[in-house]
Amino acid sequence: MNRWRVLGDVWSGSWIGVALAVVASVVLTASAWAQDAPTPTADGLDGGVYLKRWLVLAPLPIFEGEPDANDEATQLAAFERDYLSEVGGETGVAPKAGDTVKVGDHEYSWALVESATDFVDLFAHTNETEFAVAYAYAEVQLDAATDTILGVGSDDAVVVWLNGEQIHRNWTGRAPGPDQDIVPARFSSGKNTLLLKVQNGILGWGFYFRPLDGKALEEPFLLAAQRGDLKSVKAMADAGVDLNATAAVGLTAYQWASVTGRAEVAAYLAERGADTTRPMPSYEALLNNLLGSVYDDEDDPAVSFLVARDGKVIYQNAFGHADVEGDVGATVETKYRIGSITKQFTATAILQLMEAGKIALDDPLSKFYPDFPRGDEVTVYHLLTHTSGIHSYTGDAEFIAHVTDYIAPADLVERIKTYEYDFDPGAQWMYNNSGYFLLGTIVAQVSGEPSLGAYFQKHLFEPLGMANTGSYVNQSPPENAAKGYSVANGETRLADDWDMSFAGGAGDLYSTVGDLHIWNEAIFHNKVLKPETLNMAWTPAKLNDGSQASAFGSGYGFGWMIGTARDLKTINHGGGLPGWSTYILRVPDHSVTVVGLTNAAPGLADPGGLSLRAAEFLLWQEMKPIETPVEDETVSADTYDDYTGIYNYVNAVLEVTRQGDQLFAQLTGQPRFEIFPRSKDVFFWKVVDAEVSFLRDENGVVVKAHHKQGGAEFDAPKLDDTTATVDSALYDAYVGEYDYGRFRQ
Repeated sequence: MNRWRVLGDVWSGSWIGVALAVVASVVLTASAWAQDAPTPTADGLDGGVYLKRWLVLAPLPIFEGEPDANDEATQLAAFERDYLSEVGGETGVAPKAGDTVKVGDHEYSWALVESATDFVDLFAHTNETEFAVAYAYAEVQLDAATDTILGVGSDDAVVVWLNGEQIHRNWTGRAPGPDQDIVPARFSSGKNTLLLKVQNGILGWGFYFRPLDGKALEEPFLLAAQRGDLKSVKAMADAGVDLNATAAVGLTAYQWASVTGRAEVAAYLAERGADTTRPMPSYEALLNNLLGSVYDDEDDPAVSFLVARDGKVIYQNAFGHADVEGDVGATVETKYRIGSITKQFTATAILQLMEAGKIALDDPLSKFYPDFPRGDEVTVYHLLTHTSGIHSYTGDAEFIAHVTDYIAPADLVERIKTYEYDFDPGAQWMYNNSGYFLLGTIVAQVSGEPSLGAYFQKHLFEPLGMANTGSYVNQSPPENAAKGYSVANGETRLADDWDMSFAGGAGDLYSTVGDLHIWNEAIFHNKVLKPETLNMAWTPAKLNDGSQASAFGSGYGFGWMIGTARDLKTINHGGGLPGWSTYILRVPDHSVTVVGLTNAAPGLADPGGLSLRAAEFLLWQEMKPIETPVEDETVSADTYDDYTGIYNYVNAVLEVTRQGDQLFAQLTGQPRFEIFPRSKDVFFWKVVDAEVSFLRDENGVVVKAHHKQGGAEFDAPKLDDTTATVDSALYDAYVGEYDYGRFRQ
């Protein structure tokens, strides 16, 4: 199967998305460019067969001068603009190869493009043009009127006209994948005209387009059932999809809906006659199918995976390569750099010293570094909870330039001292590697051990029997260590090799899935810290005003994230840096541990998503069903202007924009998605289980948003300014802390 099918659905209990690059080629032969080349015409609609021959008009630039990625108004205006108004307009154009269109002072020609793959790659066709518009035209000849469902995928925004009538529009920013949009359509007898408008932002550009029936409907149908998209499930059921089609993991649509808590979808499928008696696949088969369908090529990097319940390992396996060039397969003994999972070890060392009376949570930073600016205001508690306000050194512009070189801990501390504070200590929450690097040096200072790594070895790893864990030293890597890779545009490359001296207590450890299982069992059975100490460590941080700090929509304690998965409490943390993405999860009420370690970032999949899926496969019958929201079609789009603007999500901003009768929301660095009215002032996402309520003041003006997702809730004030400064280089902040692994198959 195509790998993108496994990775296509990348949303779940927390915000993040994965941009999946798709590489395809376009064949442009001499005859294809000929002036007398025919208009591309398909004789009939073949279900599942992509339309690959189009007349293309491109690139029509969005900006008159230098492109401005932040100027969304101009991009929206281009999306609304009819560039074809002089030649029949978007609703009436009927071009032939070689026909020209004048836009401004420039003339553009319709050219016949025939793609060698299912993906029509406009980026290649236009020499990698960004911020531009393309039109694609084709005709379909039918003997009789036909109702069908179209599968449309695009990068980025797309509009579709059939016989001059607009049947679909999606203002979005995304990487392309087949069947991202499911579009019901009615074709007439005789000639039918198709026109697509595909607008590009940055990077790739192109589209997929095909009619869906029979077998081709199955994957979108299974995805819709998994997501709880009842409207699409009904449409495809009406179109005759096999209700008992089976996904690559071995689940039918009814089983997917049941496992993911989509009770309304499961009930509908049962009512329509889906088989509700089919036995569920074994847990081992589910995970083998899930992981094996992602890591299935000869040049894939690796994942090592482990699941345990009540202290007993119930699943462990590895897929892919620890060393791609050397063709060395991964095993459960493969060692990975674990990034910010290190933080819970650093926090534990601090808490052990606290239990020994050598340090206190309210000790000021100045106790350990007397000359640290504002050191009297910053406490150990602030450092542990990312509320210190000290600027994270990984957000420094010089960091990337020197991160492959060794640095002495004292020198990095001196560098951190030079930064301006991001906010007053205790006033906000912001993921901060400076705090944990400082904590690592404090452990060495207070304990008398020569280094943080030495402390870990003596007080944690040796007593617990964690023989495969330690501080990573680039000059002498451990045996059986994986190499780190990046996977982008279909290509696997060695990642930049960061010198882990820059990570310290923020992220310098390596480990295996087995050792991290040992660690969780020891921690959660009070073999390392006292119960009352752990209760403090797993209590979400509080700010100066007494409110709970919002950490990516969850709570953050001392080196652990505290969240929920369908109302089950989770304690977890992820880690990531170029070449590495890792995750460790505990569901404490069911004594379940899941560990996923990968040696690629960006990679094929996120171990956080895989881990949450693995927990769901195991515990779905214990988890709360997810309500399927219903769109309130009585809410008038005339109110949408009330909601537009930028909302402060602390470590990012949510930008809400209106496009005609649609409302869109986009989190910093993530794709833009439409949100739908659940009721007046309350909107929901269809791609993720999230809801936002827009709250008004006494004058009826929207002043903040209330976000609900994955059991977490927080308020996000509306910002007066149209721009905000966000630290885009937060080390590990956005990797591993999120479930972007709600996989299709």
